[in-house]
Amino acid sequence: MIHPSYVELMKVVNNDVEIGEEPVVNSRYSIVIATAKRARQIIGGDEPLVENAKGKKPLSIAVEELYTGKVKIMGEDAVSEDNE
Repeated sequence: MIHPSYVELMKVVNNDVEIGEEPVVNSRYSIVIATAKRARQIIGGDEPLVENAKGKKPLSIAVEELYTGKVKIMGEDAVSEDNE
């Protein structure tokens, strides 16, 4: 079994969403895409944001970063606001 599970990751990512707002992550697909993107960044040379990353695979590091809150998934609205 993979720990943390998709459900646990989705709860952590959507933790800051207030009642009535749409969750940042609505599906497992979104979690997979976000962790894969972060894993590619680590492979490309970005420093891991968690301790004890040495010897771990990039995808495991990305999942741990997401689960511990070191990396945030931003909704499409937040991304478009940052680009303006």
